[in-house]
Amino acid sequence: MNILVLYAHPVETSFNAGLHKVIVERLTAAGHAVDDCDLYAENFDPRLTRAERLGYHDDRGAGDPAAPYVERLLRAEALVLSFPVWNFGYPAILKGFFDRVFLPGVSFRLVNGKVQPSLHNIRKVAAVATYGGSRFRAMLMGDPPRRLVKRALRVTIKPGASVSYLALYSMNLSTDETQKRFMAKVAASMDAF
Repeated sequence: MNILVLYAHPVETSFNAGLHKVIVERLTAAGHAVDDCDLYAENFDPRLTRAERLGYHDDRGAGDPAAPYVERLLRAEALVLSFPVWNFGYPAILKGFFDRVFLPGVSFRLVNGKVQPSLHNIRKVAAVATYGGSRFRAMLMGDPPRRLVKRALRVTIKPGASVSYLALYSMNLSTDETQKRFMAKVAASMDAF
């Protein structure tokens, strides 16, 4: 499959960077065509501009600043997200990607004022996330990133598509052993992707 990997962490020596490396290596070794989109390395600007907001519902052309990312998303058959959870949400750069790239005419259409999901080229999604706090704390807050992937993103893609969410909670208390186990779980998931 053509897989778009969206990676969002600014530190190249982080545990998340290690996860990202495993994701790309394992998917590539399994024979997939991987489009590795490291949002920080690509200096992706997450800010929705005034012009983009004013023209949000208009058809976008090749001159649109988000056009290259829209093209990459539309070429993909699967999507893998790799990110830390900060303040119970996506990193701003990843949230900005969704704001600027998941546009009308790309991820959904408005028909008679109603949203119709249209990102049906995406047949499979996996998210790999790390949380500083415990799963209990995340659940108390409703675990927004998990819900966004498992609910909102799920309804945007091809109906019936597989969606998985791998999370390492309590990163602040993790040990080398818990990190190794999670890394192995992610590797096995990417091998089977």
